[in-house]
Amino acid sequence: MTRGKYETRLDPALWAYIDAVNAWYPPEILGLPIDKQRAVYDRMSRAFHQGRPPGVKASDGLIAAAGRDIPVRRYQLAGRAARALVLYFHGGGFILGGLESHDDICAELCAGTGFDVLSVDYRLAPEHLHPAAFDDAVTAFEWAAATTDLPLVLCGESAGGNLAAGVAQATRRHVSAAIGQVLIYPGLGGDETAGSYIEHAEAPLLSVADVAFYRDVRSAKRQSLDDPTFSPLRDTDFSGLPPTVIVTAECDPLSSDGEAYRDRILAAGGKAWWHEEKRLVHSFLRARTTLPAAAEAFARIVAAVAALGRGEWPY
Repeated sequence: MTRGKYETRLDPALWAYIDAVNAWYPPEILGLPIDKQRAVYDRMSRAFHQGRPPGVKASDGLIAAAGRDIPVRRYQLAGRAARALVLYFHGGGFILGGLESHDDICAELCAGTGFDVLSVDYRLAPEHLHPAAFDDAVTAFEWAAATTDLPLVLCGESAGGNLAAGVAQATRRHVSAAIGQVLIYPGLGGDETAGSYIEHAEAPLLSVADVAFYRDVRSAKRQSLDDPTFSPLRDTDFSGLPPTVIVTAECDPLSSDGEAYRDRILAAGGKAWWHEEKRLVHSFLRARTTLPAAAEAFARIVAAVAALGRGEWPY
């Protein structure tokens, strides 16, 4: 790939991370069949896996749903009573990832907050088009609400951030509605003719062409982009949403979605805080152990989840 304007804009250590990702998962891989893309992505995820922090135990289970079971993995910190349960929805463009690909991130989130974390292995496209992933995410929320007395916090990154926002909007009037949500560089269906979609159309690790590819693979025929379960920013009502923290990367076409979502919630009288991590790129979570700026961003994310789970608003 050509580095273009990002050659000097990004730190050499970040370029080392970008180059490592591209060595495992090159941009041209989008031309391969989905099953091949998944195999490569899974190998990359294993290569970047950092292990689980001491004291974190994980157990796998299934949530029974109509005609299917939804695999989940629950992370708990030994010797500590959790004050909240985090529902985590992984990234991967709605076509990649699962319980293994984000295992270490969920384990570190558990260790950093002391909360239980429930990672949801929602159905992937193209085998399961929208609203399959959204339906699984809502079902996981409803199951958690029915089986725990702990307050719920929604968290997701990239595609998972879209799902977390969709769940928050769909369940805002539920008796056990989430008390907070943290969205990490989410794709929310924002205006692709302005802002970061233009400024960072060719950003490393995620371009607007990639965004369009993932959207099209996820879409059923005649899918409306104005469907808020598909594009949360296209909703017409942003009232009643839980306190929301959105963390995006500056050099990412999706960054403006975070700003717009914050503004809609604030305009509706809610609490929302958006932070753009300067000179970082999409998927920076995987660089959290090698790049100080990514480590600081992840620490902010963990702190936000911890505060919201305690019922606090730190901003």
